[in-house]
Amino acid sequence: MSNKAALSYDQTAEEILKYKEFDEQRLLEPISEGKWSVKEIIGHLYYWDKFILQNHVPYMNEGANLNAFPNHDLHNREAIEYISVFTTTGSLIDEFVLNRRILIKAISGIDSNAKFTIGSGKRQFTIDKYLKIFIDHDAHHLKQMNERLS
Repeated sequence: MSNKAALSYDQTAEEILKYKEFDEQRLLEPISEGKWSVKEIIGHLYYWDKFILQNHVPYMNEGANLNAFPNHDLHNREAIEYISVFTTTGSLIDEFVLNRRILIKAISGIDSNAKFTIGSGKRQFTIDKYLKIFIDHDAHHLKQMNERLS
């Protein structure tokens, strides 16, 4: 994994840590009508990190075929249910940051030249190409949250 990818991926954790300064109520309000709250978006990112760490990272090596990504709608519903155990957004943020750093450490041990596929796809990924998907995903949600909280 390139340093740039690691820094980008870690930057999300740094950005989300700043949200601990906000009033809990603001973090629980939907970002707009019919949308998730900041807490739910963080939970969504956290749950994807858990998936990656448990279901993909251990198998990312040359020639591997990783399990397909889960159904996004179902996965997102599970994420929102899962985070109900966090009584405050601050406790979820702490867990997100810890888990993201564990994920970065685990990924940093993967051969950056190893190529693998996902599910029935034929497209080959390296760890940097794979991470780009999630770095872009993080950026999309960070923009939403920052707009809501500004």
